[in-house]
Amino acid sequence: MRTKRWAIAGAALVGMASLAVFAAAQQVKVVDSSDGQIEIVPIRGNIYLLGGAGSNIVLSTGADGTLMVDTGLEKNADKVLAAVNHLAMDLAAFKQPATRNLGSGGSGTVLTGIRPPKPIRFVLNTSALPDHVGGNVKIAVAGKTFTGGNVAGDLSDVGEGAAVAAHENVLKRLSDAKMPYKGLPTQTFFGNTMKLSHFFNDEAVVMYHFANAIQDGDSIVHFRTSDVLAAGDIFTMASYPPINLGEGGSVQGVLAGLNRMLDIIVPEYRSEGGTFIVPGHGRITDAADVAYYRDMVTIIRDRVQDAMKNGKTLDQIKAMRPTEDWDGRFGISERMTPDKFVEVVYQSLKNPPAQKK
Repeated sequence: MRTKRWAIAGAALVGMASLAVFAAAQQVKVVDSSDGQIEIVPIRGNIYLLGGAGSNIVLSTGADGTLMVDTGLEKNADKVLAAVNHLAMDLAAFKQPATRNLGSGGSGTVLTGIRPPKPIRFVLNTSALPDHVGGNVKIAVAGKTFTGGNVAGDLSDVGEGAAVAAHENVLKRLSDAKMPYKGLPTQTFFGNTMKLSHFFNDEAVVMYHFANAIQDGDSIVHFRTSDVLAAGDIFTMASYPPINLGEGGSVQGVLAGLNRMLDIIVPEYRSEGGTFIVPGHGRITDAADVAYYRDMVTIIRDRVQDAMKNGKTLDQIKAMRPTEDWDGRFGISERMTPDKFVEVVYQSLKNPPAQKK
């Protein structure tokens, strides 16, 4: 009963979080296409969410061009490009005075949108999952790589295609899957962190790798001035964590990633507001939602672990329904059913993957 009371209280927190987050996304634009719609949701500063492409896509769009976190499903690439172009043209036509941080020179009032919109410059992949990388080829080819001095200046050296960055394990998996080379990562990192080498649209952009989470190449992306996190599928509002044991995933890795995210996140007041988090699927969230999700995974992991210590078989543990408190919220996706998640947790605890950095 204690667990159920906790779950109800957590649901109330999620409801309050959704109200707080809704205030940050006051204007939602819809781009129509012949086979569906893409939603453009402002988050904060230069950061936008594209919804409806498969996984959530996060954009930084401004004077330096466009940076995309993930590219959605392959079949939706044309819709995504249309939405990105639609947003860029809207911003180019929007000539309103705005105050922004000018670095060591302090802050001041500038005119935004005076210069023509610049192309897609970077694509950052949070994983090798098809709904996160499917549009890589078409979107990278549509972009441009700029090289030279200050990125905010007028640069004359333009390369073919946008730069694609990801953890090196993503490159390995996409290469094994025979993705065309134009969609493969052109910049990879090994270890825990990769920083974009310069400010992009007036802020630092950092990728953090979480080993053995959903897969072995998962990353999140932090836009530090806007204070927005693109979480990939380590955190999703649409299902239990879609852990792939065969590709290096584990429940312990997911929990380590969620705890690291909570270290980065700063709430504004009583776990509400502050850092905004864009999950791999579902609405924009904040610290309360991530904490709720982390606690849910922890409790299910502990229930399965305790049952295993008491000699229960996998079928017996499934019959105990250790996910029951959250099945109405996270157990409705065929991608990760309650029984499948219990099995993944069980196998993950029984045969943990070799830890990789």
